[in-house]
Amino acid sequence: MYLNLLVLLLILIILLLMLTVNMLISKKMFKNQDKISPFECGYDSLSNNRMPFSLQFYLITVIFLIFDVEIALILPLIKSMQFYLYMLSLSMIIILLILLFGLLLEWKEGALNWFK
Repeated sequence: MYLNLLVLLLILIILLLMLTVNMLISKKMFKNQDKISPFECGYDSLSNNRMPFSLQFYLITVIFLIFDVEIALILPLIKSMQFYLYMLSLSMIIILLILLFGLLLEWKEGALNWFK
């Protein structure tokens, strides 16, 4: 009984000793303002937030999300295709046709062209 308590106490002492050594070793002697300031995706967070933003980034993000959701719908169909072959094949073809139609529409509208 006392042996278990002694082992637990020894483990606790070793743990506290390791944490103390870690705190002493990892402390920085100086603080750099650039290192402790928040990083906002490359933009200066203290500057004016009304900077112009290219809509191409927004369009590419929306297109990526649409195609990402479509792929997320297709992947489970492939896994369960061995059970319901006809209906899943038909639904997968419909999803792929919708995806292809959306891609062709985005291409025709010029949303995939970076420079206009």
